[in-house]
Amino acid sequence: MAQRIDFHFNAPNRLLYACRVVRKARANNMTVAVWTRDAHRLDFFVRQLWSFEPTGFYPHVAADDELAAETPIVYHTDEKLLPARDVLLLLDDEVPDDWKSLFSRFGRVIDIVGAAESERQPARERFKIYRSAGLAPVAHDQGAQHA
Repeated sequence: MAQRIDFHFNAPNRLLYACRVVRKARANNMTVAVWTRDAHRLDFFVRQLWSFEPTGFYPHVAADDELAAETPIVYHTDEKLLPARDVLLLLDDEVPDDWKSLFSRFGRVIDIVGAAESERQPARERFKIYRSAGLAPVAHDQGAQHA
């Protein structure tokens, strides 16, 4: 099981915030896996990763790419394909299938939640699921930081 689960909620722009989390993880020499079932959302995240910082470059490939083993950032809609990394970044509104097994491959899980109620309510359910499994997710209110 992951050593730590963090909920970053009230992010003004969920995918842009995810890019910032990736930047911070890479600045600390950490590897990252990104997951959501939503292929459109994942595609938009990947495009954001290319453009959110004009002078930055964050090497990334799909988890089933032949270069995935040597690339610090991988992503996929199929969580079974995600290799072990330092950080798992969740961009979905639901708990991953077989989440306990998935989380065991990562030292830290970060669940990013936007400010919209349509994102917050499912996040509350995920938080309850993790807590009922004996985990202690830590909540970080990003809205307070951007107010």
